[in-house]
Amino acid sequence: MKGIGANTAMDDRRKIPRRRILKSGKILLGRREVQCTVRNLSAIGACLVVQTTIGIPAVFEFVMPGQQPKSCKVMWLDDTRLGIHFR
Repeated sequence: MKGIGANTAMDDRRKIPRRRILKSGKILLGRREVQCTVRNLSAIGACLVVQTTIGIPAVFEFVMPGQQPKSCKVMWLDDTRLGIHFR
């Protein structure tokens, strides 16, 4: 599921603007957790950076410190980044 390589192209299509941030988060995969960095965030989605997107499923739970987990769907990805939509 290769997707948009340039953030500017994706920014043009967003219904709700995302704000740039640099915070930690976790992709929850059952008993396994994948550490990630949240690069931008809105009420309906985010851009995450991981070491590799290999093994990341199309749907998963995502959590940031001090918040409740959210169910997410992958909208696009490349080797180390993925755009998610909160469900």
